[in-house]
Amino acid sequence: MISVFQLFRIGIGPSSSHTVGPMRAAKWFRDTIEDISLVSVIQVHLYGSLALTGVGHHTDRAIILGLLGQEPETISPDDVDLLVDQVRATGQLNLKSDHSIPFTDKTIRFHKRKRLPLHSNGMRFEAFDSLGQPLLEKEYYSVGGGFVSESDKAEQEEKRLVPYPFTSASDLLGLCKKENKSIHEIMWANECWDQTESEIDLQLTKLWDAMTQSIDKGCRTRGVLPGGLNVKRRAPDLYERIMADTSSDPMVVMDWVSLFALAVNEENAAGGRVVTAPTNGSAGIIPSILRYFNQFQRPLNREELIVFFMTAGAIGILYKTNASLSGAEMGCQGEVGVACSMAAGGLAALQGGNINQVENAAEIGMEHHLGLTCDPVKGLVQIPCIERNTMGAVKAINAARLALSGDGDQKVSLDKVIRTMKQTGDDMKHRYKETSQGGLAINVIEC
Repeated sequence: MISVFQLFRIGIGPSSSHTVGPMRAAKWFRDTIEDISLVSVIQVHLYGSLALTGVGHHTDRAIILGLLGQEPETISPDDVDLLVDQVRATGQLNLKSDHSIPFTDKTIRFHKRKRLPLHSNGMRFEAFDSLGQPLLEKEYYSVGGGFVSESDKAEQEEKRLVPYPFTSASDLLGLCKKENKSIHEIMWANECWDQTESEIDLQLTKLWDAMTQSIDKGCRTRGVLPGGLNVKRRAPDLYERIMADTSSDPMVVMDWVSLFALAVNEENAAGGRVVTAPTNGSAGIIPSILRYFNQFQRPLNREELIVFFMTAGAIGILYKTNASLSGAEMGCQGEVGVACSMAAGGLAALQGGNINQVENAAEIGMEHHLGLTCDPVKGLVQIPCIERNTMGAVKAINAARLALSGDGDQKVSLDKVIRTMKQTGDDMKHRYKETSQGGLAINVIEC
């Protein structure tokens, strides 16, 4: 099984599948070349959704960074422009300190009318020597949430044995009942199988700190988002308005939740540091729910971080295992919908829900995102992506409250709604799946 810490990873915006994944793939390719000093030319071919929306999603920039040896988890967002601009200005890409190769307009090619067979987010990397002889060729697929598969290996290197494996919500709930454990306790045991408790605690603290920092930075950073749509950052103005509000309007809580989500996703759209949760396009939902609980329920402690992340992670694993986290495969139901489902289940667990209520909350969170398309205007993770996170966050709170008001008995199970999401994504027309060829992307042409 995959780990919670593969679903939640610190990286940079604007996209987990189009920025984080390609950067990782480029770094893998670079590191796979046996003798990098023999390389004279590298060519990169992008297909499907990566080609159609790659420029707006910074795929080309991510590949440059990966070939330079950078990783999304460690690179500073402040260094991105400097590194990319230097390569483009000099026409040289340093594979290592004493070896550079030419970088031209043909180094990265966008094949907008072609797709590789296994996924819409396909990449082919080729390295040649000075005589034009091939040294290495690899195909990778960025399959959503920053996950990368190499050809037909299907991420075997990502998976590991755990004491409580499960592939469905039914399996998971059955384990909980058999072992007399909660969902987060099952997940905690799985994570502790190959990590120490202190290592897990450190990772959880880093995730929460990174989420908090992205909210805080988004609330104070003004300006216009890059890419040409001239979208103004709204979080700072909303923050000041809320802080100045002296009314007793009970809906101000919803304004706070929307603010938290706006702040994170404006940071993401600007290429800032965010936590993939489980994608960058949906990165604002889970942080906003945690901040909501921390600010309006009670300050989060270590145990509550464990409850939330382990529960939400278990739900995310179910979607990753049985469907997809990729907007290019599932539409936005696979991003914002999944994040809402994870957040709803995690919040229900935080608020004392039993395993059936947690499952019910997760199911409600997805049920009302079914069919949501991915149609980014101008190929940018801005319209409608940023506002969709505010809606997903509010829905997550509502889903948790609805589930907690009942006993967990439900007509539609989480397994059934995941299966339905998969079927809906498979049936969805290609132009509505992160191609910018349908929906708002073609009807907001004045942008």
